[in-house]
Amino acid sequence: MSMLATAPPQPPDDLSAEVLSHLAAQLGSAERLLEIVLEQGVAIKARDVHTVVRLSGMLHGEMSRREVLEQQRSDLLHRSGERLGVPPEAVTVGRLGALMSPDAAAQATARSAQLRGLLHELQREHMCNRALMKVELSFLDHLMKTLELDSRPAYDASGAGRSRPVSDGHRSLRVLDLEA
Repeated sequence: MSMLATAPPQPPDDLSAEVLSHLAAQLGSAERLLEIVLEQGVAIKARDVHTVVRLSGMLHGEMSRREVLEQQRSDLLHRSGERLGVPPEAVTVGRLGALMSPDAAAQATARSAQLRGLLHELQREHMCNRALMKVELSFLDHLMKTLELDSRPAYDASGAGRSRPVSDGHRSLRVLDLEA
């Protein structure tokens, strides 16, 4: 008998674990973002400026952490695309399933669907918050214009108040002008 050359043993496939781990990290991040955005909506409705600002900082911090996740996602898509023989942008969870066990593929599909749902809800809530902020800012703009009693803005273009009141000395403000 002749000995046929056999391929060296392959290390265990960790693609499934990596995909599932990455999807779990994405879900965790999306859940944190949604929690922040929902809290921010409550603070906007309550006109709690300090909380809105604090939550905006937290939102920015989570978005910065998401940049790392997106880089990891990009790397994973490139490696998966090479294994599948397709460009990275053509890699889908369905295609990845061909490289995974049926159980792992089903988990990846479920996590991906959950992530899409969370991201959709996150986008909707964020758009609501933006609309609420726009309404609040419009109200403040209107309020500031009503304070322009002498036809000059109460604030300059930078938002700073005037250093001294503007008055022409001859003009008086009449609240009631009654004659008997």
